[in-house]
Amino acid sequence: MHPNPIFHTASNAENLSFARSRAFGQISVNGPDGPLVAHAPVVVAKDGKTADLHLMRSNPITRALTAPLPALFTLSGPDGYISPDWYGVPDQVPTWNYAAVHLRGSLQLLEPDELPDLLARQAAAFESRLGGKAPWVMGKVADETLDRMMRMIAPLRLTIASVDGTWKLSQNKPDAVRLGAAAELNAGFGHELDALSQMMRAIPPAK
Repeated sequence: MHPNPIFHTASNAENLSFARSRAFGQISVNGPDGPLVAHAPVVVAKDGKTADLHLMRSNPITRALTAPLPALFTLSGPDGYISPDWYGVPDQVPTWNYAAVHLRGSLQLLEPDELPDLLARQAAAFESRLGGKAPWVMGKVADETLDRMMRMIAPLRLTIASVDGTWKLSQNKPDAVRLGAAAELNAGFGHELDALSQMMRAIPPAK
């Protein structure tokens, strides 16, 4: 993560809330032939101690988990290029603003009989964020279809040892300079530029 401590002022609660909101990221471990990475949805426990996910049983990470392994789950948020011209002051250089959270800990396979509960909790967490319809539930799938699908996937749990977040939002610039860049951000490129601009604007003024 970015080494400047000014970008690491979010609390654990804020970083975990961000992780729950994003709900999708990259899980990585060291495999026998080098790093292994998979992309997966995740549910972070209310107490922030664990994060549950599932992967295909044929995934290299699943196959590598003959015992718990050190792992890193990364979740990225809005990001965008910042042109130095947008600051309105001289002697600036290009940069990229973004938000990201890292959950580091130990990854393990859960018992197969824990998979139905994990899938149900994931569906409930994600469906609760949709409006205008009744939540989808596991009971809508025929038993034989569900059994066949569940034989192909495995439940995993990351026991979280540390949480870190980088919120790089031009906090290292004077307020007026940062707000000037935020106002121009939609003329640039990146992902979720409106959200990134709002995050840059939401930083409390320097005292």
